[in-house]
Amino acid sequence: MTTSPIAPPVPSVPSVTAVPAQQSVADTGPRINPAYLNIGESLVRELSRMMSVPGMISLAGGYPGPELFDRDGIRDAAHAALTDAPVACLQYGPTEGLPALRESICEWMSTCGTTVKPDDVLVTGGSQQGFDLLVRTLLAPGDAAMVERPTYTGPLRVLKVAGVKTITVGVDAQGLDVDELESLLRDPAVPRPKLLYVVPTFANPSGATMPIARRLKLLALALEYRFVIVEDDPYGQLRFEGEPVPHVAALVDRVPGSRDWVVHLGSFSKVIAPGLRVAWLTAPPALRRAAMLAKQLDDISNPGFTQMTVHRYLAAGRLTAHLPVIAGAYRERAAAMRDAIGQHLAGRVAFNIPQGGMFMWGRLEGDFSTRDLLALALEEKVTFVPGDIYYGDQPDFRTLRLAFATPSPAQIAEGVARIGRAVAKLAG
Repeated sequence: MTTSPIAPPVPSVPSVTAVPAQQSVADTGPRINPAYLNIGESLVRELSRMMSVPGMISLAGGYPGPELFDRDGIRDAAHAALTDAPVACLQYGPTEGLPALRESICEWMSTCGTTVKPDDVLVTGGSQQGFDLLVRTLLAPGDAAMVERPTYTGPLRVLKVAGVKTITVGVDAQGLDVDELESLLRDPAVPRPKLLYVVPTFANPSGATMPIARRLKLLALALEYRFVIVEDDPYGQLRFEGEPVPHVAALVDRVPGSRDWVVHLGSFSKVIAPGLRVAWLTAPPALRRAAMLAKQLDDISNPGFTQMTVHRYLAAGRLTAHLPVIAGAYRERAAAMRDAIGQHLAGRVAFNIPQGGMFMWGRLEGDFSTRDLLALALEEKVTFVPGDIYYGDQPDFRTLRLAFATPSPAQIAEGVARIGRAVAKLAG
């Protein structure tokens, strides 16, 4: 069977194919910016709607396990915030974020070995807003940016809307291939990038983690070729095996001069709750100020109530105490997925097994498409994400991403078994 870029329709289940919108020349309504006509809807978001189908098991969405939210701790922090700092919670606040929260973020990053000052921090509404601000302030239409191949879909869509030329760099079991990166940078036929976006720890979707040696080489290349490294770290604290690896931002002193070329994106979405929409970026002064001015055009500032709630949650030590609970649960769920893969998909799908995060990345054996597999999987009432959506170019239609954070170990085992039955049907 040959690869297929679009999943066939599935009876009795809503379509999951993200079809770009179109506007006819005969339309008499407002003319939409073509960048938004051609972006298409998020397939991951479309698949998340399948969770409401009775009996459906979702191994698709990168959502934290909802039963793992520290609801008591968040409630206590919210009550303390509103009781002790009502004006900060309810009034307009500084665009860069409340001073108390920025101080707490610096303390939190120090526990990861990264030293920053409050004046380095800009609070954002999710790390994707941070990336969007950077693209708007660093890049103009026609400029070049680099991303991993594969990479998270959000930045791909932001770069597309911005009219930026996207160049991809391969990923292996140890993350971004810095040797391939160096080769591309030395190639005069390849446009010189202004920015490189990377998820170096438990990457989405590959689950890979870059070792220190690769991070140091990445810093050296950024310094030599003058491009900004945008290090996105939403999953780094979700380690359940192995030893922590320092942020790229923590290694800048080992490559003198590289500090001015590193932006760090952090987020509390995966470790406290995504609904709070509290994230941040750290950047050199001029870039941080430009991003702050761009944010003023977006939303003036993050809500003070959620900012102060997160500050009080951190100050009370609740995140430090609760992280082992989350990591323990994900350890159990990842083990269930690993065991089920061994039982039902061995010899059919090759997987990377991560030491943390939320995802496992696989590739079908044989000339098959995971778009075709998804149609069969939906008939078995299980979802996953076809891997081709994570490629800025050169898509591999045999790849897929499984998420283990949300379902229970029993659901994971059954879901992988259902995928195994779908693979058997696909193979004939």
